[in-house]
This record gives sequence, structure tokens and C-alpha cells, in this order.
Amino acid sequence: MNLRGNWNYPTSVRFGAGRIAELADAVKKSGFSRPLLVTDPVLAKMPMVAAAKAQLDSAGLPCAIFSDVKPNPNAANVEAGIAVLRAGKHDGVVAFGGGSALDAGKVIAFMAGQTRPMWDFEDVGDWWTRADPAGIFPIVAVPTTAGTGSEVGRAGVITDEMTHTKKVIFHPLMMPKITICDPELTVGMPRLITVGTGMDAFAHCLEAYCGPFYHPLADGIALEGMRLVKEYLPRAAKDGGDIEARAHMMSAAAMGATAFQKALGAIHALSHPVGSLYNTHHGMTNAVFMPYVLEFNRRAVDEKLARAAAYLGLQPSYAGFFDFVMRLRQELGVPHTLRELGVPNPDIALMATMAPNDPTAGGNPVPLDEEHAADLFRRALEGRV
Repeated sequence: MNLRGNWNYPTSVRFGAGRIAELADAVKKSGFSRPLLVTDPVLAKMPMVAAAKAQLDSAGLPCAIFSDVKPNPNAANVEAGIAVLRAGKHDGVVAFGGGSALDAGKVIAFMAGQTRPMWDFEDVGDWWTRADPAGIFPIVAVPTTAGTGSEVGRAGVITDEMTHTKKVIFHPLMMPKITICDPELTVGMPRLITVGTGMDAFAHCLEAYCGPFYHPLADGIALEGMRLVKEYLPRAAKDGGDIEARAHMMSAAAMGATAFQKALGAIHALSHPVGSLYNTHHGMTNAVFMPYVLEFNRRAVDEKLARAAAYLGLQPSYAGFFDFVMRLRQELGVPHTLRELGVPNPDIALMATMAPNDPTAGGNPVPLDEEHAADLFRRALEGRV
């Protein structure tokens, strides 16, 4: 193993119930005074967004709201947000919501002062160096789900409508200046979203832990993140008002995104084409693919997952870990197949060409090519683990 790595850790995080009351202070500390609050259409109608805007306005931070963000945000959403930001002479972004709003908000802030097209900054090689750092506006992130961890990340996933592919836009300065993690904002989140986002956090931790690169710090974070999901996701799904479970899941989400700077893998590489073509929920799609990818990777992760199983209090073997994943999916009502997810007739040939080219595929512990991707798609369609 090559014992070398480049390691980065999250921004300043204000964690705890009720800390949304510090939003205005976080904006001031982040160096901007005319925030654009980017959220999604559902949240835009909820009292928490109205309260956030009122807090900012009353603190002398005149705020506008942009909410034209799809569940899988696309380039048109980003361009519309940039237009609103520039027209309102805003000087920073409050990204408020789930992964879609967070990603869109971060990319809007990143593109605010750029002159090159957005796709010129895709996470390929050193393309991020093409950006003008002075044109990147500051960001405060406020997650309202516990899954993506985008609030502690330096990238945003945006769908290219022309190619129907998800692309990662990356720059170190896309890291929010301050993140407010208030678990009270996730209370009452629908069970389906709780499960989907929670399984997304688990997938992030799992794929980071299994990645083939050297990053023992990420491995430790991923292990504890998986433990938190194991202990608290069923509780959060059962009782939306369980603030302790909600808080631990919010931690697990941030931990997953911190850990996956090491690697993601085939779970995400397979999930992204399905999401971009059929508009499925990202986290739930990850959960569907999880056992199929575990079996595909078994020869490379057998010993590692035995250690993870021991830490999680399971039978200390690959089988102990795999059986736990299957039980967790069943307990939470995760669909076992793509058909049950609502994708009865996917274009497997097309998706099999997309998955190996997804930027996450390179972190899989077993190389993913078109033949293996097609087989995994067929297995997930038919339920053959």
C-alpha cells in the first residue's frame, strides 16, 4: 500500500439544537451582508425558512430567497440562481436545505464571479485551478436533512441536462465558511426522506471505509459514522421527534462526507446514472445498490468488513456485516430492486457506459467496467444478489 495522502477536514461547524438562532452571526462572521438564501420549493413554504429570513432581515442583513432547485439540481437551476444573485447585488449565499439545495447554493456562490462555463470546473485533474478565487462568494450552510453531508464538502453535484449525467463541480473555496447543524430542523422530516438520507450517509461511510487508498483518519471516522447510523437511523425513522437520534444522524452525515474525501465507489457510480435518467432519490438509490456492490467487491473487502463488523458489535465476519445490511434495509423498508424503486425498464446498455466513467468509480476497490456494470444493473433489477 502506498502510505501517502492529501488530507483535509471540515469547516467550522456549530452543532446543536437551537443553533439556527446563530444564523445572522454566522453570516456576519463569514464576511457578507446581503445574503441570498438558496433552498428548495418545498422548504421555501415552511416556517423555518421564513424564520431564517426574518432573523437575517432584522439583523440588518437584507435577504432574498431563491428556491427554483430540483431534487437533482441541474445547470438551469444554477444559472437561474446566479441571475437572481447578481440582480439583487447579493454578496454571499446561505445554502439551506437538503443535499440538492446545499449543492445548488454552493455552486451558485462558486460561479457568481466566474467568466468561464460551469463545466470547465468539473472535478477532473486540476480543472479547479481555472477558477478565479476572487469570484467565489462566501457560503454559510444549514442542512435540514441528515445524509449528503454537503455542508462540510468542497463540491456540488449538478446534472448536465444535455448528457443526462451528474457532474461534480469542485473548488477548495466552495467549503462553507460556517455550517450550522441544528437537529431541530430535521424533526418531522418524512420517514421516506429520513431513511433515504440516512442510508446515503451510511453509503458514504461504507464506501470511504472500503476505498483502496491510504487514509486511516477517514477510516476511523467512517467506522464511527456507520455505528451511529446502525444505532440511530431506525430510531429516527420510527419517531421523527427523537431529537437524540436526529442529532446523531446529523453527525453521521457530516462524518460520511468528511470520510469520503478518501473515496466513493460503485454504489455511487451505479446510482448516479439512475438518478440522472429516472430522477430517483439519490440516497434511496444508493441503498438499493448496496448489497449487490458488496458482493461484487467481496474479494477485496472481506477482511476489512470483518473488522468493521466487530466494531459494530456484529458477528466479526464479512457475512455478519452483509447480513446486517440486509436486515437494516428490510427494517427500514428500502426497496430491494430497481423495479421496486420505480424503475421497471431502465436502459441498462446506456447506464453501463455511464457508470464506469462516473468520477466515483475510480474509488471502487474492484475495477468497474461496462460488463460488470451491466451485470450489476441486471442483478439490481431482478433482485439477484
